[in-house]
Amino acid sequence: MTTLPAWTTPTGAKHCVSMTDSPVLLTYPVREVIPYISWGYFFHAWGFKGNATRSPEAQQLQADALHMLDEWAGRLHVRCLYRLCRANADGDNILLEGNTLFPLLRQQTPHADGSPLLCLSDFIRPLSCGTPDTIGLFASSVADDLDLSHDPYRQLLLQTLSDRLAEAAVEKMHRHVRRKAWGYAPDESLSIPDLLAERFQGIRPAVGYPSLPDQSVNFLLDDLLDLKRIGITLTENGAMHPHSSVSGLMLAHPAARYFSVGPIGEDQLCDYAHRRGLPVGMMRKFLAGVL
Repeated sequence: MTTLPAWTTPTGAKHCVSMTDSPVLLTYPVREVIPYISWGYFFHAWGFKGNATRSPEAQQLQADALHMLDEWAGRLHVRCLYRLCRANADGDNILLEGNTLFPLLRQQTPHADGSPLLCLSDFIRPLSCGTPDTIGLFASSVADDLDLSHDPYRQLLLQTLSDRLAEAAVEKMHRHVRRKAWGYAPDESLSIPDLLAERFQGIRPAVGYPSLPDQSVNFLLDDLLDLKRIGITLTENGAMHPHSSVSGLMLAHPAARYFSVGPIGEDQLCDYAHRRGLPVGMMRKFLAGVL
């Protein structure tokens, strides 16, 4: 059975570090990011499944992709932002820097094994402890100045590669944060395959994924990170442009794990809308996928 973090133990006590008062911008050459690409997700985007990724067609696709990355290296712009903030959990909210409220959702459907209903705030030190914890915020984007509208194959290759580069840049950035900037895992020596298998301490939930399904929290991240610094703009629904962008949180607690919020009821919808300070009707639109 999964248990929630024990915040009286020393394990939870070593996560408060010197904060970055302003977001840190990292710009990566494409060739430095290529080793961090998850090719499995790349093949999946092209419709390859399982053993099909070892087929001659898949191998030719990867060869084309690597050739194009070499050709486009100077015309793809890979940038990341991160910020380390003082944080405490207050119920299903996270308080950042003492006064910025970041509401979250909690699982609401009971588990067959009776395990706890999780919320990402469970992995942040509670406000009642009187001691601040740390949380990381991040965003990454890949932009280009290429016009491939005349070549649909290369255009699709560019899009799927840019998506992978944005994720790969976050992988490289997160490694730096764990080992140096935050420094909670200074002796980490994982291989890149181990990194891609997420064998490091902590988690990195991305906005729009199962544990952080509300895309509109990108507006909160924008306030804290200033996303335009890496060329990201938001639509009225909180979607990021360029498409090859990713954002989210970094949590360090050893017990932190990924989960799906899953279906929520009208009670949590109304409560969450109140905490977000937005009309219930608007939140119903943002959370349609979990209602």
